Amino acid sequence: MKLATVPVLIFFLFCGAANSAPAVTDLKWAEVLDAEHRSEQNRSRDQYRNPLQTLIFFGVQPCDTVVELWPGGGGWYTEVLAPIVSDCGKLYTAQFANDSDVAFYSKARASFEAKLAAAPAVYGKVELTTLQPPKYSEIAPAGTADKVLTFRNVHNWLKAGVAEDVFAAAFKALKPGGILGVVEHRADADASLEVMVSSGYVSEKQVIALAESAGFLLLDSSEINANSKDNHHHPKGVWTLPPSLRLGDKDREKYLAIGESDRMTLKFGKPVHE
Repeated sequence: MKLATVPVLIFFLFCGAANSAPAVTDLKWAEVLDAEHRSEQNRSRDQYRNPLQTLIFFGVQPCDTVVELWPGGGGWYTEVLAPIVSDCGKLYTAQFANDSDVAFYSKARASFEAKLAAAPAVYGKVELTTLQPPKYSEIAPAGTADKVLTFRNVHNWLKAGVAEDVFAAAFKALKPGGILGVVEHRADADASLEVMVSSGYVSEKQVIALAESAGFLLLDSSEINANSKDNHHHPKGVWTLPPSLRLGDKDREKYLAIGESDRMTLKFGKPVHE
């Protein structure tokens, strides 16, 4: 993927000054990834979700203010992010609305709140906000976040018709020079919007267009979370694959052998001067 060289160079000239804060690469990752608060089932997914490499790629630092968008009921990435920034940073988790009329949303929020309450030593400093446009879009105080991160959510926002609102909310929350990190199931380049919504796979072109429309610059892309075994075409879309395995026992071994979905990993920046 060819990047917009001049704008990206300007971005790094303004934002690439040395940071005296501790670096994420200096963390004792075994203590984060193998911590007792992470279940064996969740740790088994590290091979597909590559949290260490992904967060380093996004440049997450222990003293960052981070916003995680729609962590879901399980908070898989929250388990990793919360310990990283707990000492000198800040983690906001932008969840579904408590008063949502969508049962799945309200149930997921309740499950997530219960998860945080059950482990105050890990999650006691996590601050819940609400992201459910158009009613709720204040995910963090404007201009305060160093990183806004989303993992496998863009297809949900497209289906709900709120993708533009979400990217705008991320842009508003970030500091000038802040980073938006996106991991998403990757569709074929020529996939239609209808296919994206029904399959759960989104094209890189679509994600980039949404981000650029909100004012972001594409800084870099990575194949950290790619999976060449996944051809993007399954009877029940991305949910055919683990961990959902929507077909149950039908062809179960086939889909387990493929593993989790092929994913894009994109890094965007909020320009210093708009």
